[in-house]
Amino acid sequence: MPTRHSLAGIYAAALTPLKQDFSVDPEAVVRLLNFLAARDCHGALLFGTTGEGPSFSAKERAAALRVAREVRHTYPDFRLLAGTGTPSLDETVEQTRMAFELGYEGVVVVPPYYFRKASEDGLFAWFDLVIRRSVPRDGYLLGYHIPAQTGVALSLDLLARLKDTHPNKFAGIKDSSADPEHAVALGGRFGPDLLVLSGNDGLFLHALEHHAGGAMTAMANLFSPILRQVWNIFIQGGDAFLAQEELNLRRRVIDHYHPFPAILKAMLARLHAFERWPVRPPLLPVSVQVEETCLQELHDCDKPEPE
Repeated sequence: MPTRHSLAGIYAAALTPLKQDFSVDPEAVVRLLNFLAARDCHGALLFGTTGEGPSFSAKERAAALRVAREVRHTYPDFRLLAGTGTPSLDETVEQTRMAFELGYEGVVVVPPYYFRKASEDGLFAWFDLVIRRSVPRDGYLLGYHIPAQTGVALSLDLLARLKDTHPNKFAGIKDSSADPEHAVALGGRFGPDLLVLSGNDGLFLHALEHHAGGAMTAMANLFSPILRQVWNIFIQGGDAFLAQEELNLRRRVIDHYHPFPAILKAMLARLHAFERWPVRPPLLPVSVQVEETCLQELHDCDKPEPE
């Protein structure tokens, strides 16, 4: 069974709505979060990879994190997590402290990715300082394991050391390794004691079977009810295979298109009648032809299999 951690559940790695001048659209941020809450998400991560987090200044992120709290006017139990990791120790501490001061339940922190050959002792020292300086007694930090993007892996030994040193404040990780064996290794080493949020839709059920505590994915912007269905069936002791297959069909479509924020923004507009938000350079929007092809492929997922 999954961990019983208070942050266990389904999270959208939320897109960041932008105006045509590439500035953050605060009203659209709240609309998106209300939409996600209404579609069975337990919460959302702001300014992760899907949210183009590294493309925004500290001032921009702070303004959006403040306005995002308005989702709780309608959905008071909706959980808010913030991506606060940067290569700078001081900026990461400042951003993390601010997120908790704003009432966020947790933060998701990438390792300092510029110095890719930093030792494990160095990585421990960095995370240890972030936690000591910025995470309150009732706050939670999750490491962000996404080595394909950062070039820096969070080893099992490093996770164990952080968990031993900060048993409550260091909650666990978002695992975006897309490696099924890594999910097995995490479950085998930590069981349900480490909160693992799967970052890959196609591996969600597999991760749950190895003690993961939920999912935090880009696809939740479009298909969170299916993720929640997998979660609900599994925690009730049922067979979630067919629900996972429904998710896999859609994930396989989206996996063909890059960059992820651009195709997801296009599909959110086409499938759910949101404005067509731009992506911030260096990312570029997808072409109309790509958009139409992806949309048709997603519609084909809803067609019954021929007998």
